Amino acid sequence: MADTPPLIEFRDVAKVYGHGEAEVRALDGASFKIETGDFVAIMGPSGSGKSTAMNLIGCLDRPTSGDYLFNGVPVSGLDQDQRALLRRNYLGFVFQGYNLLARTSALDNVELPLIYKGIGRTERRKRALEALAKVGLHGREHHAPSELSGGQQQRVAIARALVGNPDLILADEPTGNLDTKMSREIMELLSGLNERDGMTIIMVTHEEDMAEYAHRLIWMVDGRVERDGKPAGGGYRR
Repeated sequence: MADTPPLIEFRDVAKVYGHGEAEVRALDGASFKIETGDFVAIMGPSGSGKSTAMNLIGCLDRPTSGDYLFNGVPVSGLDQDQRALLRRNYLGFVFQGYNLLARTSALDNVELPLIYKGIGRTERRKRALEALAKVGLHGREHHAPSELSGGQQQRVAIARALVGNPDLILADEPTGNLDTKMSREIMELLSGLNERDGMTIIMVTHEEDMAEYAHRLIWMVDGRVERDGKPAGGGYRR
């Protein structure tokens, strides 16, 4: 039986913007693998390439050179429609700014990705309610974002990312707008989804104490992977 491929693999990936003297190498030969069920934090100084790497993993951009494979499939060769299908069916996104529809209930916000999948109203409602319950928001389904705390809004965003049963959650600075207490609550939630449900999570963060919740830290500098191993405190912070 053939070995199972890693969920994510970068092989000498480069991303270059501009030309000549204006050229910027946002990624410069980055290579790493991420297995199914892993929880990885990506860190690095400003301009290190961590956000570019996240955009490539999320099929929001294409590498200039090198290979990006998702579950063994070369993503670089997919056209725009195919990459959109990959995002829709296999990826869930969590952003620093929540990106919720302001005048729409938590339930309707969570249902939104299922509408794009063509799933009927009854099934959408059932899945959205289950996702909100999973993130601890049972009873808050009909509240608008303005009626929820920042931590609760991020929980809605996580439920929205989960509702399509993705293979991978991409979290971009998920605690960046939260205070320390709410940040820890969100990280406990993500850690529980990983450990209890086996959800694969890749998180970009600039906060070392948040990275401690991950199993593994990829530290990037100048578009390259400088370190790849356990966070300084050993990870699995609970």
